[in-house]
Amino acid sequence: MNEATGLLRGLATLPGLAMPGGPPRGDGGPVRVLPGYLTGDWSTVALRGYLTALGYDVRGWGLGTNRGHVARDAHNISRKVASDFNRTGRPVRLVGWSLGGVIGREVARGSANRVHQVVTLGSPIIQGDARSIKPRVTALYSKSDDVVNWKVCLDPDLANHTQHIEVRGKHSELGFSAPVLRLVAELLAENPLP
Repeated sequence: MNEATGLLRGLATLPGLAMPGGPPRGDGGPVRVLPGYLTGDWSTVALRGYLTALGYDVRGWGLGTNRGHVARDAHNISRKVASDFNRTGRPVRLVGWSLGGVIGREVARGSANRVHQVVTLGSPIIQGDARSIKPRVTALYSKSDDVVNWKVCLDPDLANHTQHIEVRGKHSELGFSAPVLRLVAELLAENPLP
């Protein structure tokens, strides 16, 4: 299955977001959504739109195309997180798809007092920095992911206290799949901001 087919399969599930009994309203807190490699904010429009509709203060990453410069992008997102924190007076939640999740984890590692939570979608765990991640991390992974092997989405470092949740879908579906979007919203709602 190619990426376009996966995207279409994910989009086909979006009407399911309108079903009653969905996640509770957001608490108005800031959320930054980070895209995957060689994509940009356009790829996270469904996720950002859904979380905005629930009542979160949602922003994209605002850095154009994600070209895979993890250290540089983590530095730039850390600055945006600091701005969000100063603007709202509340810590930020990060939601990252694929490489966006790698960047989100690195931002949380270095900005623990400004990041409340990280949710990753099909993101590989890249080792290197010895510092543990203090904010809550939830890693969503799929055994049918056709880009990132699900086993590398599992964090072996117990000091990070990462929660792992299996979802269904190809890699290109994760940011558009109604069940995944609802799960992200539920995870944000069950971990309210102070």
